[in-house]
Amino acid sequence: MNAATSDKPRAADLSMLLAAPHRAMFLIGALALLANMIWWTGVLSAAWFGLPFAPQPMPSAWAHGFLMQYATLSPFVFGFLLTVFPRWLNLRDIPKPVYAAVFSLVLGGGLLVLGAHSGMPRLLPFGFAAMLAGWLVAMTVLGQRLLQNHGKDRWAVSAYAALAFGAAGLVLALAFACGAPARWMQASISMGTFGLLVPVYFTVAHRMVPFFSSNVVPGYRVVRPLGSLAGVWLLTLAHLAFDLCDASAWRWIADVPLACLLLWQWLAWQPWKARRPGLLSVLYVALAWLPLSFALFAADSIALAWHGSSGWARAPLHALTIGFFASMLVAMVTRVTHGHSGRPLAMGAIPWIAFIGMQATAVVRVLADATRHPWPWYLAAAALWLLVLAPWVVRAAWIYLTPRKDGKPG
Repeated sequence: MNAATSDKPRAADLSMLLAAPHRAMFLIGALALLANMIWWTGVLSAAWFGLPFAPQPMPSAWAHGFLMQYATLSPFVFGFLLTVFPRWLNLRDIPKPVYAAVFSLVLGGGLLVLGAHSGMPRLLPFGFAAMLAGWLVAMTVLGQRLLQNHGKDRWAVSAYAALAFGAAGLVLALAFACGAPARWMQASISMGTFGLLVPVYFTVAHRMVPFFSSNVVPGYRVVRPLGSLAGVWLLTLAHLAFDLCDASAWRWIADVPLACLLLWQWLAWQPWKARRPGLLSVLYVALAWLPLSFALFAADSIALAWHGSSGWARAPLHALTIGFFASMLVAMVTRVTHGHSGRPLAMGAIPWIAFIGMQATAVVRVLADATRHPWPWYLAAAALWLLVLAPWVVRAAWIYLTPRKDGKPG
């Protein structure tokens, strides 16, 4: 009986991690989804109950933002781009030693940063430096392929530009760890959100969501104009500029048109046609959070301009990071994981629990800021995150450590 037809359970094998770029990088991200949130739940619990906690080399909220963006979501970005970038450009695959180096440096750096916030603060600059080194290795090999393609693929150029903003954010973080002003670290976190993640997520969605839809939806009309991609870039960078200049009361100038543009693009992708299969519909549900989050950012900015204060706290940010980033992560990574492991392109019970749980987590965290006593809700959102993602992470980790079900390489 061959590998494609055998139903016998397979033993996990660490060597399988390097069989394809996405395996190792997705494993880092999946484990970090739990590890970094366990740490953050501990921080929240200690603050609420007045318990002692390990010394922090920077405010815990900053560390949370950095860890979730650069050490948790970014490995998934690298796993995806190191796999699909050569295919987008019709060039040779990334060599194993290269993505192995990226895996080792990003993993090691993330562990050092987490260790720095768990009682060993002197590890912080070494963690930032290792992550930056891994980032630059990945950018070098991807950049070489972009040059070979002469920059003809607009989505590849856009994704690479987002990685450049991420590298700049890591440089700022490393400078802060070496003595630069605190504002540099704040800028690093903002750059991770609005220079790296929003553009790269939207770029991938702009290319892949219409492609997936047209493959399974009869009569689907592909709409992915260059203007919407450029517009999202321009307005997101304007949002970032207002943030960096401490001009949040004027941020609505970017956020109102950005919310409208994102809503138009979502509707242009015809979500009403994508109710089935589930693996497609979840992409559209996740995408709905994107215009909603920037509408909340706009409302927050208008409130600041009108009243001088806002009661939204960090609700818009968590609508973006949990509602959009985390939901789209579960949806897209489930698709890639199943497709690249020889499994059916279907959600399944565990991915559905993770995805629906992310919707609930986002709602709880967003509404928490509207309550008089938000701390119990902060903890509830963190606990719900761990509860619904733990089975998904365990299942994904097993897939990354075992051979493809169809017996193919990779």
